[in-house]
Amino acid sequence: MNTKYPEIEVELVGQDGNAFAVLGAVRKELRRNDVSDKEIKEFFDEATAGDYDHLLRTVMEWVTVF
Repeated sequence: MNTKYPEIEVELVGQDGNAFAVLGAVRKELRRNDVSDKEIKEFFDEATAGDYDHLLRTVMEWVTVF
């Protein structure tokens, strides 16, 4: 799997695992790393297009998760 932004790291282990918390954590790091609003919207559209497993797979395709 190729990660779109491997240099952006998001800690999810030990954090609240609900979908809104995951999306918020990723959004925060994308913004902190100057990812464009257009790409953040693209991430959100893809991440929310399915179930929770789809959300997590999408997150791992975009950023490094630990």
